[in-house]
Amino acid sequence: MQQQAATGAEALEVWIDQDLCTGDGICAQYAPEVFELDIDGLAYVKNAQDELLQDKGAATPVPLPLLTDVVDSAKECPGECIHVRRVSDSVEVYGPEAG
Repeated sequence: MQQQAATGAEALEVWIDQDLCTGDGICAQYAPEVFELDIDGLAYVKNAQDELLQDKGAATPVPLPLLTDVVDSAKECPGECIHVRRVSDSVEVYGPEAG
């Protein structure tokens, strides 16, 4: 919990590695404002205009009110494909590569 408090004030972004996505849709259940399953059955992040970002490695800002939902998505994802990183230095703070 302390790690979340430390990064909560910093700008974070999230991206999904579609190569690892299992299409379970857990992320879209936790944070439908940020994640959505496309017709290919894979999850993608959405921008503030609710548009799917389908470019490989496309990231979107994590809205502070949704931080907990996005972090829970990363923790619960069976494909371990959700990456949350700091915008300032691109260090992953939640997800499979978080230190």
